[in-house]
Amino acid sequence: MERPNILYLLADDLGWADLSLHGSVIRTPNIDRLAREGVECTQHYVCPMCTPTRASLLTGRHPGRFGGHATVPSNAPVLPDGYQTLATVLRDAGYDTGLFGKWHLGSSSRFGPNHYGFNTAYGSLAGGIDPYNHRYKRGEFSVTWHRNGDLVEERGHVTDLIVREAAEWIEDRDQPWFCYVPFTAVHVPVKPTQEWLSRYDFRQFDDDPSKDMSFKKYAAYTSHMDHAIGQLLETLERIGQRENTIIVFSSDNGAINECPLHGTDKYPGWQEAYPRLGSNAPFRGVKAQLYEGGIRAPTLVNWRGQLQPGTMDHPVQVTDWMPTLTALTGAQCRQDPRFDGQDIWPLLTGRQDDPDPRCLYWNFRQGNNLGLRYGDWKLIDQAVDGNRTRELFNIADDPCERQELAREYPEKVNDLAEMMEAERQQDGSSARDDVSSPMMP
Repeated sequence: MERPNILYLLADDLGWADLSLHGSVIRTPNIDRLAREGVECTQHYVCPMCTPTRASLLTGRHPGRFGGHATVPSNAPVLPDGYQTLATVLRDAGYDTGLFGKWHLGSSSRFGPNHYGFNTAYGSLAGGIDPYNHRYKRGEFSVTWHRNGDLVEERGHVTDLIVREAAEWIEDRDQPWFCYVPFTAVHVPVKPTQEWLSRYDFRQFDDDPSKDMSFKKYAAYTSHMDHAIGQLLETLERIGQRENTIIVFSSDNGAINECPLHGTDKYPGWQEAYPRLGSNAPFRGVKAQLYEGGIRAPTLVNWRGQLQPGTMDHPVQVTDWMPTLTALTGAQCRQDPRFDGQDIWPLLTGRQDDPDPRCLYWNFRQGNNLGLRYGDWKLIDQAVDGNRTRELFNIADDPCERQELAREYPEKVNDLAEMMEAERQQDGSSARDDVSSPMMP
């Protein structure tokens, strides 16, 4: 069998409940179809925000390993020079590699994706951008739209530009490829095209007119991204590579429910408030929190003819993709990978149905927010008003985290806290020397 292509699709700030697959009024037929015809991972965990998740995906390691600045959105470079990424390892194994969309692991072109394994790179070097002027927040890295590290000015909606470049690149490959498409949708500013907004004109979602229009724009932005995914699937069909391509879709963190004007006016151009946006229902929490709503992402894996449709209900984490995809393709790491993730292909294929419990770990905001899940139990340890608080939940019995159990199970809290401290001691082990990123104790 040919070595499979890999198409990794990453939404930005898309909530669990924002897919029609999960009961949303937002129409996402292409993502829904990929899920129905593939494997949906019902307990796939990411980090609470953008940079940490992206670092984990491309290294197989927890972001804190690269220093405190890697645990928050970062314009400073995250990875050490020459650090092997998923793209590096696949490229060395004979894959062509391309990134189309948001990087956010170092907003200077000196630390862009072309320096970490991507032969071709296009999109935003920094974080989320205005969909039309393509500007990041005001400051040193506001002008961020690039092609292979060279800043460029282009016209067009960001979703259309990303999918155009990705589809043309895929169609032109003559060797196995890894295509990473981190969309900027549905991150604020939420500005859909008029074509997609008009598809929700005749629906009312909220009695409050401002919330109704805000949600219509969010729905339109999401459906536009779904359509772009459909265009990539059509490209695969056209070139006869659909059956030879593994497709993964996920989100980098949970949704935000709303965004006031002071959250959007940092971006150049005309901006507005968004009083109603995404939803992580039924889970508790939002983006930038360690509750399930902030870190449990809608995720699916589709490989037509190779993966049987269904669900995979075991807890897994974004760190698992690098060890999984390198093992699947036979790619060899030239350095000791020291993965925090595991190869989850046996779980996805059903060859392993009773895995041993494992630690899933989060260091967020330079140690101010820590989390650990082991088996069914999850501990959150975070700074609140100058004091540290601990919350314990049994996720199997209470996935929506309504019942806090720390006082009832103090020994379980202590056990998880010891595991958490063991993980925390490894943070900073691969930090760059030229970036100051202190960790909180």
